[in-house]
Amino acid sequence: MVDFHHSQKLSKLKLFYCDQHHFPLPPGHKFPLAKYRLLRELLTGVGTFELHEAPLATREEVLRVHTTEYTDGFLSGTLEPAVMRRIGFPWSPELVKRTLASAGSTLQAVRTALAAGMAGTLAGGTHHAFRAEGSGFCVFNDLAIAIQQVRACNGLRRAAVVDLDVHQGDGTASIFSEDAAVFTLSVHGQKNFPFRKQKSCLDVELEDQTQDDEYLTKLKKALESVWKSAPELILYQSGVDGLKSDRLGRLGLTAEGLRQRDELVIEGAKRLGMPLAITLGGGYSEPIELTVAAHANTFRIASRIYNR
Repeated sequence: MVDFHHSQKLSKLKLFYCDQHHFPLPPGHKFPLAKYRLLRELLTGVGTFELHEAPLATREEVLRVHTTEYTDGFLSGTLEPAVMRRIGFPWSPELVKRTLASAGSTLQAVRTALAAGMAGTLAGGTHHAFRAEGSGFCVFNDLAIAIQQVRACNGLRRAAVVDLDVHQGDGTASIFSEDAAVFTLSVHGQKNFPFRKQKSCLDVELEDQTQDDEYLTKLKKALESVWKSAPELILYQSGVDGLKSDRLGRLGLTAEGLRQRDELVIEGAKRLGMPLAITLGGGYSEPIELTVAAHANTFRIASRIYNR
């Protein structure tokens, strides 16, 4: 637990980014690559944030979670085409660097949160990556890599993942399925991707077009289980694809609903002295500026609560 009054609290909330590492995508690809740059630009110069370029995760850090065959195959560009198709990106050296930077940004956010109480990354949340394969625009599971690295090197015992992306955190659930020290919560669309669900410690499945009130009621109850698990670190996968405007989300949440969602998670963690690292996740609204605004609001809420 963290005493927010006596931790190494910083005057500004530290955020890490990796959008400077571009990678090529074919025309018309549905992955919203521009949102990461737009989000960083929106938060740059805001007095309550301190933005830092993320370091690259090392091969050794990745191997704490992923198999040697899969890790080295991706790093060298020798994975089978079918494996890359499941991920959803064409392989490139630029994709390798961006993927390692994304994992590195989450790891830095976690290290900062353990020291200062809270931090975030303008990337990450790649929860569809399994130990030996990727899926759904996720190559390496940054959430799992960060948890395993700080468990090995910082003496962390218990952690929790609060995954509020509209798509189930299937890779994360699978990776920690036999690990009682990591509590996994996934609140997601029942009929949405992935169509073969895994078993989290707690899964809350939502019908299409679920509205704010029902969502928030179910989330508040689910968070009670997270708090009871007494984690020494919480990773918050704060995907905003539950917005009604999202092309892939199929829920009916409003910006106000997302604001209350973020407050439930962030205020709860601070109240209980639990270090919190916030990652991005999905967001595919049209126009993409709606997604960017929702992501920015998450960090504005975090900064306000952090500095109270």
